Amino acid sequence: MKIGVSHRCVVMFKLLRWIGLPTGVTMREKKSGAMSRMQKLKKRLSHSFGRLAVSKEESDEHQNHGKLPYNGYSDEFLDRLEPNGNIPAGKGGLKYDWNTVGGHDRVKRQLSVSSDSKLLDDDIREETRVILRPRKPPRPKSEVLLNQGSEHRRTKRFSAFGGDSPFGKSEAYIKLEQLGEGSYATVYKGYSNLKNQVVALKEIRLQEEEGAPFTAIREASLLKELKHSNIVTLHDIVHTKETLTFVFEYVHTDLSQYLERHSGGLEPRNVRLFLFQLLRGLAYCHKRRVLHRDVKPQNLLISEIGELKLADFGLARAKSVPSHTYSHEVVTLWYRPPDVLLGSTEYSTSLDMWGVGCIFVEMITGLAIFPGVRDTYDQLDKIFKVLGTPSEEDWPGVTRLPGYKSQKLGYYRPRRLGHYWPRLHDVVQGEAMATSLLQLDPQRRIGAEDAMQHPYFNGLPKKLLELPDDVSVFSVEGVHLYPEQYSGIK
Repeated sequence: MKIGVSHRCVVMFKLLRWIGLPTGVTMREKKSGAMSRMQKLKKRLSHSFGRLAVSKEESDEHQNHGKLPYNGYSDEFLDRLEPNGNIPAGKGGLKYDWNTVGGHDRVKRQLSVSSDSKLLDDDIREETRVILRPRKPPRPKSEVLLNQGSEHRRTKRFSAFGGDSPFGKSEAYIKLEQLGEGSYATVYKGYSNLKNQVVALKEIRLQEEEGAPFTAIREASLLKELKHSNIVTLHDIVHTKETLTFVFEYVHTDLSQYLERHSGGLEPRNVRLFLFQLLRGLAYCHKRRVLHRDVKPQNLLISEIGELKLADFGLARAKSVPSHTYSHEVVTLWYRPPDVLLGSTEYSTSLDMWGVGCIFVEMITGLAIFPGVRDTYDQLDKIFKVLGTPSEEDWPGVTRLPGYKSQKLGYYRPRRLGHYWPRLHDVVQGEAMATSLLQLDPQRRIGAEDAMQHPYFNGLPKKLLELPDDVSVFSVEGVHLYPEQYSGIK
């Protein structure tokens, strides 16, 4: 029986050619003598397909036109499969799933042989596997790396830092002592088992209904992006059902405590160094359109060598006046600018610069310069007694602010700051620097970047203006903290 060009014929044709039989010869069984392995194979083929022959016409056609066509693919084309065993895309014809080639069931489908055929014994399976087995595609590199040294695939992330990171776990930190307590957070001195160093742990109590305070979320998101030597570093975040803990670098004191220990005012050269670092940290924030919005001595940390770091970004970027839900320390009026006190909500970086001016004069004199005690108008009254009551002539638009009520505001003429705080005369360019910062009109207040160029800082090395953001000013030769002249407790 002759078989035409079909699915079965082509596969058998390839088998015959591979074992070395002439393609134009009819297969017959030898009647005598020991049969070789090749003859056994011929016998099995005959048992499965009967007398198989390829017609002379088909043989001639093959010799004249190359390999037999196979559902749109030539044998030569099939012999040149891609390394991963796939048939190249974009060709017509029948497509096969080559991913499972090599298994017994797949061989049966390829050869279209009935389940009781003697063809599929071990020898034939081995031969066809050699012919048809594709190379396995290479394993993705990421999969190899992920499974190195692990018996099972990871299914859970343990921290915000990803994978099995030791960060984000409460057992990595030990509480040592309480440093302070606010309305929604308590700060502890702690120890990090990961870094083997002292850290500060800001523990925020979570409410079941409210979850994490918005100020805490905002502080975390900002500090993850702000990397500067004059901004406190956030090392880690630990989240449990009851608390949210921020792990900060430990800085042993703040400017408020430092001023208390040196009650008569600070060494002028230290004031200049502290002010420069404060401006440097704020300039970095303002370039990134971040307002700290709560600049005060309690939020300025001081290290043992005198490095100043901005801390507590819980109110950063806020557009409104802090609400009554915060503690009195947070909503203190002493460092709030007059435009905000009068109800302006269109403030910008000038908001922080007013607080810088208040802190600058306080470091020189040793006393808070505008200590309001009753309400907003008491605070405004103390400011206007020194700087004068503003009008449309010296502050355009001031009378249109919501809080501008003439019947509640006293009328005062402006005075020179050096006359009100004589110690400013003891510092070269001290009064000029204070005046540029303490401007009633926010548009006239100097910015942090420009303030760093002020003649008041001429005594500092020029190299300080060229330092990378993450490099301390104390890395520059000749920059150091001086002994304080005054000391004591108020």
